[in-house]
Amino acid sequence: MASSVTPTTLALELLGVLTLFYSGSLGGVLVTRNLISVDHRHANAGKWREERFSGPPGQPLVVGHADDLKEDQMKLLIVNGQRIVLARLKRGFAAFDDGCTHRGGSLADGVCIAGCVQCLWHGSQFDCTTGEVRNGPAKKKLRVYEVKQYQGDVLLVSPPG
Repeated sequence: MASSVTPTTLALELLGVLTLFYSGSLGGVLVTRNLISVDHRHANAGKWREERFSGPPGQPLVVGHADDLKEDQMKLLIVNGQRIVLARLKRGFAAFDDGCTHRGGSLADGVCIAGCVQCLWHGSQFDCTTGEVRNGPAKKKLRVYEVKQYQGDVLLVSPPG
């Protein structure tokens, strides 16, 4: 049995394809521009937190306690208005700027594994202690901050001002 294609059938199929493309672009906007997506911060990492701190620029600032975070867990610090990520690594703590150097995605929303943080936007990976790019598309390294432990406290040695 032969079937014939009518203009109505073609129009409906074209409308379906256009609707599919439009809905895909809306989903892309939600994920990339509005950052609405699967929340990886809670995947076996405990409760994700954000804390605000202020203090004199260049003076050490207590930003937490040694037992606040588990290994490979991160928290976002707002220090004198600047977003910094504090990460607990196997060998201590590391602190670095929150924005990925590729397109500015939040690294606090990313995943930290074995001393490496990955941006969820495009997959750039950075060494948490040196800021060096381990895997692109990012080309520029992250700004890192010196962190020390003293009597159970975690200190940001030279906070931004």
